[in-house]
Amino acid sequence: MIVVFDAVCPLCCASVQFLLARDRRRVLRFTTIQTGPGKSLLDRAGIDALAADTFLLVDGEKMHVQSDAVLRIAHVLGWPWRLASALRIVPTPLRDALYRWVARNRYRWFGRRATCWLPREDHAERFIR
Repeated sequence: MIVVFDAVCPLCCASVQFLLARDRRRVLRFTTIQTGPGKSLLDRAGIDALAADTFLLVDGEKMHVQSDAVLRIAHVLGWPWRLASALRIVPTPLRDALYRWVARNRYRWFGRRATCWLPREDHAERFIR
């Protein structure tokens, strides 16, 4: 599974750091919207890399975005994060509206990095560049 995220967004980078610390089975790999592989995956999902306000989860041939991506990742992390899957009872339009609201405001609330975040050396092999 590949998570495509915005490496100049502090909230997105903190989310990836959270995932790195909790993905005990090491099933998640990562790439950024700023790289060729990341842009290619966004294109494949029909997402404009310049206007990307979501991260993308690529699971084989399946593409998950917005709240579906978040809930799928929580499920993959296992206990206790898997409990978040119960939020699937909330209609997708409502979940995605909340997701888009946070995504639209993320730079205003958390700022923007001048440079892309880089992983620690012990996590480097999990990143696609």
